[in-house]
Amino acid sequence: MDNSGKEKEAIQLMADADKKVKSSGSFLGGMFGGNHKVEEACEMYARAANMFKMAKNWSAAGNAFCQAARLHMQLQNKHDAATSFVDAGNAFKKADPQEAINCLNAAIDIYTDMGRFTIAAKHHITIAEVYESELVDIEKTKKCILRFSDYFAIPFSFDSSANKCLLKVASYSAQLEQYQKAIEIYEQVGTNTMDNPLLKYSAKEYFFKASLCHFIVDELNAKLAVEKYEEMFPAFSDSRECKLLKKLLEAHEEQNAEAFTEAVKEFDSISRLDQWLTTMLLRIKKTIQGDEGDLK
Repeated sequence: MDNSGKEKEAIQLMADADKKVKSSGSFLGGMFGGNHKVEEACEMYARAANMFKMAKNWSAAGNAFCQAARLHMQLQNKHDAATSFVDAGNAFKKADPQEAINCLNAAIDIYTDMGRFTIAAKHHITIAEVYESELVDIEKTKKCILRFSDYFAIPFSFDSSANKCLLKVASYSAQLEQYQKAIEIYEQVGTNTMDNPLLKYSAKEYFFKASLCHFIVDELNAKLAVEKYEEMFPAFSDSRECKLLKKLLEAHEEQNAEAFTEAVKEFDSISRLDQWLTTMLLRIKKTIQGDEGDLK
């Protein structure tokens, strides 16, 4: 599909919006509906941004959304300004990751000023993802996670969307060897979901991941954690995850790397291990004396 026509139309809309902004600042423009012209310009920039998106010109789309966001701020429309900065960030993610981060930080500042802490916290996670996947900057990823954690001191709405963000924080924290933080989150989300008929199936996964984090730190901690989770959530006892943990604990106690690997292979043949689980299991296996450091 040829979207060159859309791009030309978007460029013309941007030019028309620029003219409206300039005329609103003139003496006569200020007397005769200056703010109305700025509002119209906002709409034009947003329409142009969406046309640029259709043409896959992500930088131009991001710039247009930024123009709309700045005008919304001029009009004191904070919510609309923040939304436009988020839209700009999402567009820039495809072309200029650093500019995406700048836009998302601008949105975070506005949401924080408005007391919308849950939304602000979620955008810190988006920034962490950009740092990790696009810019491959683990240190800055870590800083974003710590900033997200600061919101725990503020009244925070733990809805399903917030839980999703928390689980990402737990995943990042474990990868960065901040196991205690990961354990606290996995336990919290597991406890929140185990009594929910629609979500309780996921609780075993969270308790499994918390147990693995305990295991990396200390074998006895892991044993006690598994017992605690079985008591809290009896369905965990019958899960494949719990059975695997018990086999791994036994193999680790006997310092039997072969038995450890076999237990992992058996589990993986039915439930494929993702990269996170593979990383955590390798870290545990490396604590077995004489281990070669793989799961093959």
